[in-house]
Amino acid sequence: MEKTDLTRYAIVDLEATSASSLAKIIQVGIIILEGGEIVDSFETDINPHEPLSEHIIALTGLTDERLAKAPEFSQVAKKIFEMIDGAVFVAHNVKFDANFLAEELFMEGYELRSPLVDTVELSQIFFPTLERYTLETLTLALGIQLYDAHTAIADARATAELLLRLQDKIRSLPLQTLEKILDFSDHLLFETRLIIDEIYREKKAEPLDDDFIEVADLVLKKPKPLLAQHHLSQDFETNLALLDLDKRPQQQLFSEKVAQRFHESGAAFIEAGTGIGKTFGYLLPLLANPDVGQIVVTVPTKALQDQMMSGDIKRLEEIFRVSAQSLKSPKNYISLDKFVASLAKKDDNRLINRYKMQLLVWLCETETGDLDEIGQKQRFEAYFTQLQHDGDLGRKSLFTDVDFWERHYQVAKSSRIVVTNHAYFLTRVQDDRAFVAGKTLVIDEAQKFFLNLEAFANRTCSLKSLLDEVEQALSNPQKTPDKRLLEGIQFELNHLAQQFSEDGKQPEGETLARLRIYLSELEQPILFDLRRVLAKSFDQVWIEEEVYPDYRRLLLKSASLDFISLPKFLPETQKTFLISATLQIGRQVTLGDLLGYEDYSLDRLPKSYEPGQQIFVDASMPDLTEVSTRRYLYEMAERIREMQTLERPLLVLFTSNKTMLALSHILEEWNIPHLCQHRNSLAANLKRRFDRGESQILLGSGAFWEGMDFVQQNQVITIISRLPFDNPQSAFSQKMESYLRERGRDPFYAYNLPVAILRLKQALGRTQRRGNQQSAVLILDKRLLTKSYGRDILRSLSEQSDLKSQNFPEILTEIGCFFDKV
Repeated sequence: MEKTDLTRYAIVDLEATSASSLAKIIQVGIIILEGGEIVDSFETDINPHEPLSEHIIALTGLTDERLAKAPEFSQVAKKIFEMIDGAVFVAHNVKFDANFLAEELFMEGYELRSPLVDTVELSQIFFPTLERYTLETLTLALGIQLYDAHTAIADARATAELLLRLQDKIRSLPLQTLEKILDFSDHLLFETRLIIDEIYREKKAEPLDDDFIEVADLVLKKPKPLLAQHHLSQDFETNLALLDLDKRPQQQLFSEKVAQRFHESGAAFIEAGTGIGKTFGYLLPLLANPDVGQIVVTVPTKALQDQMMSGDIKRLEEIFRVSAQSLKSPKNYISLDKFVASLAKKDDNRLINRYKMQLLVWLCETETGDLDEIGQKQRFEAYFTQLQHDGDLGRKSLFTDVDFWERHYQVAKSSRIVVTNHAYFLTRVQDDRAFVAGKTLVIDEAQKFFLNLEAFANRTCSLKSLLDEVEQALSNPQKTPDKRLLEGIQFELNHLAQQFSEDGKQPEGETLARLRIYLSELEQPILFDLRRVLAKSFDQVWIEEEVYPDYRRLLLKSASLDFISLPKFLPETQKTFLISATLQIGRQVTLGDLLGYEDYSLDRLPKSYEPGQQIFVDASMPDLTEVSTRRYLYEMAERIREMQTLERPLLVLFTSNKTMLALSHILEEWNIPHLCQHRNSLAANLKRRFDRGESQILLGSGAFWEGMDFVQQNQVITIISRLPFDNPQSAFSQKMESYLRERGRDPFYAYNLPVAILRLKQALGRTQRRGNQQSAVLILDKRLLTKSYGRDILRSLSEQSDLKSQNFPEILTEIGCFFDKV
């Protein structure tokens, strides 16, 4: 065999009858690269002498009739071998292609000994922020043309272009970074490191580019200097024009109200509908006001925080040079000291070593150090947990001047805008009241802030973690009294878990009293989490279950029956704005009341009618209170399957992770491609994949009800699986019931029903974010038509959009006609 030419690459793609080891090759595509140019190509169908499955026919476009006319592999084996012999064999998932081809060639008397290079693994390292590394995903992300995907020659051509892009990316990295990557590259598949070796040999030692800085043998991207802010116009419409945005009457009215209320005393509650552009609506008048100091904005979730920073805030930075800083909990950021220690530690785990290489590349790109930027970190969360910053930069740190968390912390002090999330905001203010004292505070999605405030006052611990801690303590020598107390605690905790798992029974007062006595008599300083949950200041203790794809977790929780007063919790601000689509929680209660405000203004802007949205209630769906969960899920799945014929993005919202995951399994059984929260990725990652069109179906809960805006799709269908009522057994529901009954109000009509309507409207607003966007909403919960409170919900929803109640076949036709009008 000739010596391998490292400048010659044979990029190979195969199509086969299946992915099993018994599959047959049905198509071969080969591209030959030399000196960065395509110098030869070859493509052929292969007759497998067996029928194709419907899946393979749909995937590849090949048919049995076409392949019956194709040559057998033996007839083209010599040509294939001669093309790839002596070259580096490259493929996207090289193990699949190389093994198949080597076996077929061997049967014809040819031995494939070429070095093997995998572009999947190279892409994972050198494009570290992607969530998926399929050829389709990569070509879309990198702007590579891929016509006729899943045909061998098209995929081979796209893989060749991907290889060239990878080589360019590797060349762009500093020599120091490549040297460190090569320290771990023996852990790459087969001979994949050859690509890095070749470019490393080409590179010459030279000073770092101005974009980089080297600290303690790590190369980092140099932070951008803060620029002097441009002055904003006092005219709101002029600022919109500079941002290249159209004037919207509702947004204009909202901005005027923000400007007016700034000069008045007391907190300002402003209720404004979704889709009016609230972010610019409050930021532009505040930034234009010379009397406004730093603006602290807090939003419900980290995903929404990232979305705001990459969207509206980025635009303000580009046009007006407004300095803005996103601030999260320290654990979101990488600790460079811990990463350096990790690099020095020898690991045999291939995945960990790949992550080390990936992070070395990422550090040359990231401006934030936010670990959430790593698209696949959830695949080995334990490793990334080791790298989390703890907020304490020790005196011996090698990275005092470039530490990401410290830099964010310091930059935030002088930035004009600081954006954070509700959970971190509450923790931060509790520890550092100066964070918001004397500043202008904007609480966006204020109704969610109220729920976060409640969660902040609660205590939570895992029952399994508690039992593991007790087990660990019992494994050590103990004094007899302590041993008896620990055994008593172990028995009671197991009893709580068993009762809840068997019949949903919640902890009884006697059991909790015994646990408190055992803890008080235990001499060892252990079980701190259990002590915090069972502290006497908490009136209520209960168990909740969290369901995930591969496991479930029981949590022991506690809470006080008293509401936290936000005015007492916050230091004095320059001004506090609380913004939401709904602040009037029913006719009897406002959010201001629940938060403990006495001196506040409440403005309710008129809501606009949404002609681009239609709402349908499925009258043919069975009542979920009268059928089994399994039957209800299969009815849902059948409707989703039929909705696919409309070929529009489909967002399905759930109030329960358990139900969502069960439906996902049904769709999987039916071979219906979809994305599912908690199964496929984090919420923000799934949204980006959905936006890119990787799947037409997205199943979501939690953040998808309130925090994710689907502004990119022109037409979207949203399915509401059931009405989003609070669990009446939860501690918060019981607290709210007690609070309202003491004031002579009916909890259901004063709070539960209005909040469910609020959540529905928020869900409807996720896909109605701009004037030319169309969205259809299908509500499957038949209680809208059978319960007396259903009329209240229908009346409220019909105030903003056209609403119809029909059987599903009619709805399917109506939605199709609605979208086809454009």
